Parts: sequence; C-alpha cells; structure tokens
Amino acid sequence: MAALIKGLKFASLVVPKNPALLALAARQAHGWNKDFKPAPFPQTEKEREAAARKYGLHPSEYQPLADDGTGIGDYPKLPDVPVEARDPYYPYDFPELKRNLHDTLHAETPLWSEDRYGAAEPSRFPMRTYWLAFLGVMTGCFVFYYWLEDYKMFRPVLAKQYPRDGKHYTFDEK
Repeated sequence: MAALIKGLKFASLVVPKNPALLALAARQAHGWNKDFKPAPFPQTEKEREAAARKYGLHPSEYQPLADDGTGIGDYPKLPDVPVEARDPYYPYDFPELKRNLHDTLHAETPLWSEDRYGAAEPSRFPMRTYWLAFLGVMTGCFVFYYWLEDYKMFRPVLAKQYPRDGKHYTFDEK
C-alpha cells in the first residue's frame, strides 16, 4: 500500500511537468481489453493450442464453442454447471462467487450465477407433486372465494352524528 501511495505522489509530481506521460499511461491502461476479447475460431492445431494456453486449459481439455456466427470465437466450451452445485465448503479465492482467481468463466456466466435457476440437482419431489400442491391451493382459494361470496365484509360505521341539524360550519367572519 505504501508503494502505491509513493507511486501516486511521484506521478503527481512528474505529470504536470510532462503531460505526455499521462497520455502514454492512459494508452497502456486501455490495452488490457484486447487481451480478453475472443480471437477468431481456431482453424489449425497451433491456433487451438494457443487458445487453450490463453484460457488456462490443457490442449486435450480445450473444445471451442461452435462457430455459429455469434462472435464467441475461440472461447472454450465449458460444462453447464450452475454455481449452486459447486462445493460450498471449498476454500475459494472469491467465496461469495464460488470461483478462484483466473478461472475461465462460462460464456453465459449470468445464466449460471447463484441467483438464477439451475437444474443441477434432482428435485426433492416429482414434478406431479408440485403441480398437485399448486392446483390444490388454487382450487381451495377459489372454493373459499365462491363459498364466502354472499357474506360481504365491510366496516360497520354509522353516519357522523352532530349536536344539531343544519349547517355545521361557515366561512363568514364573526
């Protein structure tokens, strides 16, 4: 942390004297984006090995996604495993995301995050049990609604009572 602060102090002293250094630093800082952009679909074995190395996979494990024109390029085909199916007791680098540093992300990462639906584990009950429970609750609600339709609920309030009949207010000054 101290080195970062010293570097910032040094930069604040040097940049006013030579603004070209700031432009150079900005140009270098923006170069990271091209590193993460998928390359074209690999055609040769050499390109496949380079893509596998780029994504941190062994060449035998690397299988690119199909070249169907979506622009995914050389991105690897990863298994469709939702985050909720991963081991919750593993010491991840980022435990809130259940992933480690430099893990290759799935091409559809938002689809497989923990706050989305994932069918990795079998359901506790068969689907017909869920449907029967849903239809039973809805049928019960409709039965009670039609059964109690004749018994209207209202707040029993009488008309406001005043001490005498006639006008109870005036806008005239006295």
